[in-house]
Amino acid sequence: MRTSKWVVATYSFVILIGIIIALPNLFTQQQLASLPSWFPKKQVTLGLDLRGGSYLVLEVDAASLKKDRLRSILDDARSKLRAERIQPQSIRVVGDAVVVSIADADQRARAETALRELATPIDDQTGFGAATNDIDVSAADNQIRLTLTEAGMQYRLNSALQQSLEIIRQRVDQVGVAEPSIQRVGSDRIVVQLPGLQDPAQLRQLLGSTAKMSFHMLADVNPNDVPPPGVTIMPDAKDPNIKYPIEDQVALSGERLTDARAGFDSQTNEPIVSFRFDSLGARQFGDITSRNVGRPFAIVLDGKVLSAPVIREPITGGSGQISGSFTVEDTVVLSALLRAGALPAPLTVIEERTVGPDLGADAIKMGLYTGLIGFALVAVFIIVLYGYWGMIANLALLLHTILTFSALSLIGATLTLPGIAGIILGIGIAVDANVLINERIKEETRKGLNAMPALDRGFKSAYATIVDANVTTLIATGLLFLFGTGPVRGFAITMMLGIAISMFADVSLVRMMMAWVVRRWKLKKLEIKPFIRFGPEGTNFQFMRARFFGIGVSIVLSIASIVLFITPGLNYGIDFKGGIQVEIDTPQPADLSQLRSTLGALDLGEVALQNIGGPSSVLIRVQRQDGGEKAQTEAVTKVRGAVEKLIPGVKIERTEVVGPKVSGELARSGILAVALAAVAMLFYIWWRFEWYFALGAIATLILDTTKMIGFFALTGLDFNLTAIAALLTIIGYSVNDKVVVYDRMRENLRLYKSKPLREIIDMSINQVLARCIFTSLTTFLAMLPMAIWGGSAVENFAVPMIFGIVIATSSSIYIAAPILLLLGNWWKRRQAEQQKTEGAITQNR
Repeated sequence: MRTSKWVVATYSFVILIGIIIALPNLFTQQQLASLPSWFPKKQVTLGLDLRGGSYLVLEVDAASLKKDRLRSILDDARSKLRAERIQPQSIRVVGDAVVVSIADADQRARAETALRELATPIDDQTGFGAATNDIDVSAADNQIRLTLTEAGMQYRLNSALQQSLEIIRQRVDQVGVAEPSIQRVGSDRIVVQLPGLQDPAQLRQLLGSTAKMSFHMLADVNPNDVPPPGVTIMPDAKDPNIKYPIEDQVALSGERLTDARAGFDSQTNEPIVSFRFDSLGARQFGDITSRNVGRPFAIVLDGKVLSAPVIREPITGGSGQISGSFTVEDTVVLSALLRAGALPAPLTVIEERTVGPDLGADAIKMGLYTGLIGFALVAVFIIVLYGYWGMIANLALLLHTILTFSALSLIGATLTLPGIAGIILGIGIAVDANVLINERIKEETRKGLNAMPALDRGFKSAYATIVDANVTTLIATGLLFLFGTGPVRGFAITMMLGIAISMFADVSLVRMMMAWVVRRWKLKKLEIKPFIRFGPEGTNFQFMRARFFGIGVSIVLSIASIVLFITPGLNYGIDFKGGIQVEIDTPQPADLSQLRSTLGALDLGEVALQNIGGPSSVLIRVQRQDGGEKAQTEAVTKVRGAVEKLIPGVKIERTEVVGPKVSGELARSGILAVALAAVAMLFYIWWRFEWYFALGAIATLILDTTKMIGFFALTGLDFNLTAIAALLTIIGYSVNDKVVVYDRMRENLRLYKSKPLREIIDMSINQVLARCIFTSLTTFLAMLPMAIWGGSAVENFAVPMIFGIVIATSSSIYIAAPILLLLGNWWKRRQAEQQKTEGAITQNR
């Protein structure tokens, strides 16, 4: 139990550095600026749900990219054959290939050789094998097929994503959003986080527009007639009822633009966009306008006509302007699009979440208040439970919280609302270690050991249990980080950090401090006495007498939960079924019937309204729209516009839009995370204990999980990503609780080999009963303030956690232990029968 001076010095240095790193979080940015230069300035980054802003997930339209690439191959093939003076019978796009039909064998052979030159070598993306081509050229019968290869398509998708990333960054910079975060996620997605932006409609248009600009001549045909080959009818950008017959041939590409600026016409004072070409573009523009004086000239952006002015005279200066009933905002967005350049493929907004600054500020206050109240409840409970020794545990708990914030600051993690819940839950779980240690020390003291040996044995005995319990929780949170997104990942990060830090602050530091107190005051006996005694020190309940009753009640509750899951079923949140969710705050108590009537007239399908937190706060839910992600974003614009028109002064506190693709992926990820967590824990317990311990834990876990699902169905709480976080945390906590009981059973099985299993199980439960109840109570007290005052944003995490803690604790005693008894007795009988059979065979020999 002696601690070297080097260890003490190292621990002290770690704590001091941790406090210094965490200190900036107590100051505002203005206060930090006035502090000395050596003082650290890095604070924990607040997520958008705490400081307000918009979160968008954009996906590259791979189908459009493929279509454009096939069109490009078609044009290149035509040009190549024309250069070789080969006349094909036909050349067209069929599926994922360009098919060239040539009857003459000699010409077909020449054409095949020429077309192979169109293929571009691509480095193998996997790192194995040689380079491949982006086009596969093959000949059969009278046809030559130019097929897109998988490697080629993947290369172009990757290139398009990288190019899109840079263009989006330029576009966001053009409109001046402070501290944007733009990141690539996966093979075809980009996440854009924009603090402070409340209405992402303008930015959604800015990011989602391909911005492929081109200049075309107008054909001399009636736009209401069927267009001849080479002519396409395009709508006006402002008024879709106005149509233009546009020649397909591009007279001048928008790639020649070097600059575009929003401004005003000097004569009419209307908003315009002025543009300038590079030298080659200026020359081409001059030639076109010189040859076509008197003809209309269309400026096309993403398949819509911005304007179609008549060329009055040759324009040789290399500049021009676009006008056409634009607002000032329109010209700002358009000029930003043109300056940043065209996206290589359309980007679709598949997920959007927006939080207002007032709601974010309220969330911070709520997190701070509930966290402080939870900390105070736990601290008081520990002092009541362990007297003066509880103060050491509370000091360690305070250092644990400080070090968690310093770690979040150090790694640059983003603190979200679920992340605050993770810190609060971490406080409760961290105290578990101190409860285990103190209860073990009390046992060793009752056996007659002196202070230092009791302290040493207590820590050693508790350490293995603490490690096993923390590993099971880490499995659940690790899978949550792997399969979760956004704020839920923030919860997983804070939980994992909290568990890791608790091994230092709540185990190593507590051990060192308690040993110092024993030596400093030369204690002979280490008596940990409570200020208030909650029950007798030693109990002798025969729990296994009620084993069939416990299992029976549990099975009945689980069957009832399954029935509730079927009907009425879970109230699936927007994360899993897609759709739109808007939270508004009205100046006066909201008139739900009038609001329902207004939104119903938008023809968006089912619209549900409910008051949350008060008569002025309303949650609007709109069903998932047909027509994919684009229809979703159009619908949310309609809802926001209708609400703002109906209720002047309304605050849009929160907006969430989840498309069908994302909702399906989130549902699969959630189910997979829960299933993998159960399997991983099964193997861990099997490895650490015996197979029947593992099966007992998993059987109990299934019963606990079904009850949790039944609780969600019964209460009608949203079953979304936060609910999955609660479910995984309870799975980890439930196994954590069973490990405490199993660890004592394993220890007693080694000590009392001749005792019946039933007696060993009863004795083990009695020995850890106080420990199980106290550890559950600390976690319960930590989460209780958040469950009561946390609000709608975290209620579907905190409230189920309160229920889950009760279920997990009771199941450890009345379900896991009886199942273990049944399996253990069966296994012992089987082993006895095998030994008897083997003995009979030996005698016969």
